[in-house]
Amino acid sequence: MRAVVTGGAGFIGSNIVDGLVDAGAEVLVVDDLSQGSRANLELALSRTARLIELDVRDGLAVDEVFRSFRPELVFHLAAQIDVRVSMDEPARDAAVNVLGSVNVFAAAHAVGARRVVNTSTGGAIYGESAVVPTSEAVAADPVSAYGLSKLTAERYARWFHRMHGLDVVTLRYGNVYGPRQDPRCDAGVIAIFCDRVLAGRRPIVYGDGRQTRDYVFVADIVAANLAIARAVAPAHREYNVGTGTEVTVLELAQAVATAAGVDPVDFEPDFVPARPGELLRSCLDVTRARSDLGLQLPTPLPEGLACTVDWVRSVDVR
Repeated sequence: MRAVVTGGAGFIGSNIVDGLVDAGAEVLVVDDLSQGSRANLELALSRTARLIELDVRDGLAVDEVFRSFRPELVFHLAAQIDVRVSMDEPARDAAVNVLGSVNVFAAAHAVGARRVVNTSTGGAIYGESAVVPTSEAVAADPVSAYGLSKLTAERYARWFHRMHGLDVVTLRYGNVYGPRQDPRCDAGVIAIFCDRVLAGRRPIVYGDGRQTRDYVFVADIVAANLAIARAVAPAHREYNVGTGTEVTVLELAQAVATAAGVDPVDFEPDFVPARPGELLRSCLDVTRARSDLGLQLPTPLPEGLACTVDWVRSVDVR
């Protein structure tokens, strides 16, 4: 199996690359290294993976690389993922997330790739839904420019399927966390909280801390990507990947402290004003993915947090 992973040097992408290499795939990582790191690929590059430094906004270069490698599968993770950046720089956000996706879909179609696994956001795409946990049947109504750009990319995925027969399946992630999530570069609250608790600092909480999220461990994301890659004929074009469990930011802070062996009383948050574009509630109904893809029960939050804290401690990203 030959697979391209765009954004494959990043936190989630590199974990997927490792999963593909373990499954015996030959993997080409396409990443501009603006957020990702070659260090994330150290083991994979010593085996059956190689890296090309490339910006997916460069359509001609993307097409050339795909024609040379001729992948069977494409995992598209290259993206601008920060909601705050999307609100301040919507043109930049759209250029990466919309134009970049169109370039990847077009290149995959040109080389006859069997399937594209497109990465989207369950955390931002549905907006302030009245239905929580939120299923794929709920109409997307994003609040942030990031959610809007990812929804637009999904609609291009459906257009490529309808007009060109390109098999694109989109996975809508909850809030992903785990090893390799860099608190200095990524938008992940768990990585930031782990960094702060190990440094003996208090967490910063935006708003009142009662906003909820669906925190999903990165190993479960890898499992979902491998499952959709193996699926012969998926019944749907979009799948939520999460846990189906709401956790408030305040509850998360306590759980991180416990995982780090710190008394939660000593990890009380400092509160600052809420940020624009941030949802109050977000949790995914994952019934469809578990039924169609045979996904196992998600990693329990305490187990995933313990693994994440151990990783942050071991690499001392501070």
